[in-house]
Amino acid sequence: MAASPPTLRGEPPTGAVGDYRRRVPFPVSRRGVLAAGLIGGLWLPSGCRSSDDVDALRIMVPNAPGGGYDTTARNLGEVLEGLGLTGHIEVFNVEGASGLVGLARTAHERGDGDLMMMMGLGVVGALMTQKSVVSFDQVTAVGRLISEPEVVAVAAGSRFATLEQLVTAWVRSPSSVRIGGGSSPGGPDHLCAHLLAEAAGIDPREVRYTRYDGGGPLLAALFANQVDVAVSGVGEYIAQFRNEELRFLAVTSQEPVAGLPAPTVREQGVDLEFGNWRGLVAPPHLTAGDRGRLEKLLVEMRGSSPWQAVVDANGWTDELLLGPQFASFIAEERARVARVLEALDLLSA
Repeated sequence: MAASPPTLRGEPPTGAVGDYRRRVPFPVSRRGVLAAGLIGGLWLPSGCRSSDDVDALRIMVPNAPGGGYDTTARNLGEVLEGLGLTGHIEVFNVEGASGLVGLARTAHERGDGDLMMMMGLGVVGALMTQKSVVSFDQVTAVGRLISEPEVVAVAAGSRFATLEQLVTAWVRSPSSVRIGGGSSPGGPDHLCAHLLAEAAGIDPREVRYTRYDGGGPLLAALFANQVDVAVSGVGEYIAQFRNEELRFLAVTSQEPVAGLPAPTVREQGVDLEFGNWRGLVAPPHLTAGDRGRLEKLLVEMRGSSPWQAVVDANGWTDELLLGPQFASFIAEERARVARVLEALDLLSA
């Protein structure tokens, strides 16, 4: 009988999604744009898969449906299947402890070359702020896929029509502005919200931040008026923005996002640049052949028109980084998250 997955110590399930950047150490919801609807006419002929291709694949999403991890994983699955690079792909959700339950399960599936887990800065941050028996040393780094800016979003009927109005009210009374994010302390939404506050002249310790288990639950909270402002990845809420259900007060990229009529934070007088990333890890003890096959999938997908259409439609940037280089990047991100949390006095937040 197989042993049970490692037990995690730490907080109950809450949010997590994907990096930060600022000149400090630098998913569409389920109703959003999925690859099949976006690019149905762009599939390349599937042809015959070689013996090196993957016949079946499981992609684990370590938080609730509707967030950035979920959107990225489902788009990834659609594209890989549509290109004929794999057989059937199962995308499934394993919620808990801001992604650490999923990470523990991945670490437990030793030698399974047909499983990958979608992850990003949210899981990196959770490891910094929660006590866990699992770490990235216990999984295989496959590849970073994309980066994306964060967005400061409000409901269409919000009292805030501009970032300036939000900042004015926030500075006057920090506790009166309820900020929601789809990540726990150390994750992208949490870091972005607190760095935005600092850049606006607000003590980060006074930020009234509520965390949710990904972008789906956060969106529901925003529509239910449980939070005033949502900080999330730009791709997660593009559908709601285009349907005029949400307003984007600002994006955190250096330059405006192509096709998205939303000004940057810096254009509105607040000195902040911030980005997020997502990638894939796999179980430990993979054979060299399994590692090579998984990396090959990402390389072949990256050059395809369907994947580029997904990247463009979600406001992402292609940032493929494979294997050992991705593992080194994760280690660098852990160090940067620790420095930012310490600088903002948020290690105990």
